[in-house]
Amino acid sequence: REDGLPVITVTGDVSEDDPAAADRVQTALRGEIIPDVMARFGVQADIGGLTPGSMPPDSKTLEDEGVLFDSELLVSAGAFCETETQKTLASGPYPARNPAQNIADLKAQVAACTRGGDALRAMIAEFGLDTVEAYTRHVQDNAEAAVRQAIGALTNGHFRYEMDNGAAVEVRVTIDHASRAATVDFTGTSAQLPDNFNAPLSVCRAAVLYVFRTLVDDDIPMNEGCLRPITLIVPEGSMLNPGAGAAVVAGNVETSQVICDALYGALGVMAAAQGTMNNLTFGNARHQYYETIAGGSGAGPDFDGADAVQTHMTNSRLTDPEVLELRFPVRVENFAVRRDSGGAGRHKGGDGVIRRLAFLEPMTVSLLANRRRVAPFGLSGGADAKPGAGRVIRKNGTSEPLAATARAEVQSGDAVEIETPGGGGFGRV
Repeated sequence: REDGLPVITVTGDVSEDDPAAADRVQTALRGEIIPDVMARFGVQADIGGLTPGSMPPDSKTLEDEGVLFDSELLVSAGAFCETETQKTLASGPYPARNPAQNIADLKAQVAACTRGGDALRAMIAEFGLDTVEAYTRHVQDNAEAAVRQAIGALTNGHFRYEMDNGAAVEVRVTIDHASRAATVDFTGTSAQLPDNFNAPLSVCRAAVLYVFRTLVDDDIPMNEGCLRPITLIVPEGSMLNPGAGAAVVAGNVETSQVICDALYGALGVMAAAQGTMNNLTFGNARHQYYETIAGGSGAGPDFDGADAVQTHMTNSRLTDPEVLELRFPVRVENFAVRRDSGGAGRHKGGDGVIRRLAFLEPMTVSLLANRRRVAPFGLSGGADAKPGAGRVIRKNGTSEPLAATARAEVQSGDAVEIETPGGGGFGRV
């Protein structure tokens, strides 16, 4: 073809005008697969659901958490399917509150994916598919070797970590030193929950990949090869492998944190981080906003924890105060390190933060968090960190506690203050 891509003949529903699909078919026919690029997901400010910001603390089903896109086309014949997408955004019992904003965000995401696809096709056109596939296989093989080397230094371990709602993630890691492979078994983890702390299997898998990647000192890209040495066992019907329709909004943002800390605990390499993302959302008919709030990281055998950082499965950047106050009717009244909230130990856990936002008009505020009742654990004799806390401070000065999962109506002049957990300490002093 003129664009340098090979010409192939296929049987099935694949458009000849879709070179990306043709590439995938040819790859599949040859019994090979181009490794998936690590996904980067863009969080929509609101996709419907019970509360503005689409992070309801009290959702029981998937429908409670917003509209559902189930294998729907966003782009057809090179055109964005705006009418169809608008219809979906307006569907369900709790439709999106600002469809125009959703459409703009989706178009930006499609443009980014198109840019990436164009770059991949250009690389294939320049170097040839065989060369590109050879290098992608090398990247995976190298990642596999690096993870096997890290596994060779590990020992068997077991850990059970309870959450504030009483559910627990239990994991057993069994090391086969001969093959430098590991079995990660989540048998014993709580069954599917009636709340929204269920995590889809893909979230559990991503957390395991992340943890083992962090054990590698080499500078390797995150890719599927990291998981080749690992056998993953996640019982169906558990909170880490729930059935269709289960509420899962806290699974990706909260339960994933518990999985990471439980794995580090089982391996004995690091105390718990803050163990939550402190998901704070607020909004009304005109404004919707979502942020995660940093805390302390856990200490290890040869390092202290860090203060006021995003940890493990959260890596989002807070909106600058000037931008936040310009675009939303809020004021940042306090944002500081929460001193002495990290656990003591030979190596001290990192400190959390204190964040206080005041509202200039009525809003619905939702908090979806963890580690308010069960503190982040210390390891090898290190002390636990301080758990988190939250409160609504009314204009008249009265204060109302905000639970780990809570919703509150605030008026102009009210404020919300969040104290995030620290990280656990490591080793006896």
